[in-house]
Amino acid sequence: MRDGDADRVYVTRAELVDVPASWSVVSSKELAKGNITTYLQDVVTAPNGEEVTREYLYHPGAVAILVLDDELRVALVRQYRHPVRHKLVEPPAGILDLEGEDYLTAAQRELAEEMGLGASDWRVLVDFFSSPGMASESLRIYLARGVSAAAAPEGFLREGEEAEMDAVWAPLEDLVDAVLCGDVGNPNVVVGALAAWVAQHRGGFDALRPANAPWPSREALKEATLPD
Repeated sequence: MRDGDADRVYVTRAELVDVPASWSVVSSKELAKGNITTYLQDVVTAPNGEEVTREYLYHPGAVAILVLDDELRVALVRQYRHPVRHKLVEPPAGILDLEGEDYLTAAQRELAEEMGLGASDWRVLVDFFSSPGMASESLRIYLARGVSAAAAPEGFLREGEEAEMDAVWAPLEDLVDAVLCGDVGNPNVVVGALAAWVAQHRGGFDALRPANAPWPSREALKEATLPD
């Protein structure tokens, strides 16, 4: 036994899973309401009985799409993000703000709107929480292949930041290098590029989850935090 091993707790692969949990909410106050997010303040009771105050943003969630062509080049947009005062390199993405819209349908719509593209092969690349210490946003990144041209939905108009963004393509290998060098920092592109690289070298893209795979962490979150 190596020094320090006695203090470690080892778990099996089956135990590496995020578990839904919700501490009792004593009170909840809406501090501010925006067009997309709501700023909330909750007083919650910890398991030891301590009451703590937590402030966070409620976010409806989002989907992003890592598009790969036959030569492993990635479709990207460069979009201004005001909170960080940067024009970021990102995969196409959109908010899940249409009531009842299927996750995959939302991703397909966003890809057509932002890139004028469709795809014949869709897989779930990765699911994650973008900033769980301060926001409830849950994200699903799809891998889309078999790329073809697609028209944007009828009536769609680019506004705000979307009106100024441009679309580019880059090799997946270059994108991974840009992530590891710290040259790109959007969480969707960081998580998506690294996940795609791992998938490519570990079982291949066809081993990924199907496009209609369950998203239990999001469903549990919706039940726990959806404002009235």
